[in-house]
Amino acid sequence: MYAWRKWTQEMRDEVLRRRKLLNRPWHGPPHFTGQQTSQYLITGTCYEHAPIIGSSMERMDDFVKQMQHACEELGAVVHAWCVLPNHYHLLATASDLPPLIAKLGKLHGRMSFAWNGEDDARGRICWHRVTDRAMRSEAHFWTTVNYVHHNPVKHGHASKWTDWPWSSAHDYLREKGRDAATLAWKAYPILDYGAKWDD
Repeated sequence: MYAWRKWTQEMRDEVLRRRKLLNRPWHGPPHFTGQQTSQYLITGTCYEHAPIIGSSMERMDDFVKQMQHACEELGAVVHAWCVLPNHYHLLATASDLPPLIAKLGKLHGRMSFAWNGEDDARGRICWHRVTDRAMRSEAHFWTTVNYVHHNPVKHGHASKWTDWPWSSAHDYLREKGRDAATLAWKAYPILDYGAKWDD
């Protein structure tokens, strides 16, 4: 939807009409609760996918530390995570989703203020809204683990999981073992995972 500003008013009206008809959110996605699960894939994306997080290795390191601290403060159990230059994924168990989303929102606000100061870019929008997807089954959970760890490869930042330092893949492979991780990769392939989330 980055072309939105270039569209005519008629084009915008038609897109909004279709989204209303399909019962889709008009712009920002809603945060669902009451889905008989406490496991969620949470994704935070830089505005228009600009590589704001990834402007330096130090910024990436600091964001990882701050993100993990936010989860720890609320007692969320993180199963898999990955931070890329323009977005991040976090698979976590949270007994109450809204406080975790609010905590991440505050983290985004603090980071935006600091980054805009560093980059001499006051007023810049750094983040789009956080999205969440509830895990529907054990298979969905393990496919998501694979998706999160494979994300740097998918986006061309690394040729294999272990080449990317801002990910839980290293801990996952050490704890699960490479043989078991390979079996999980084959049993729960990512295929076109996530390709049609917003159709």
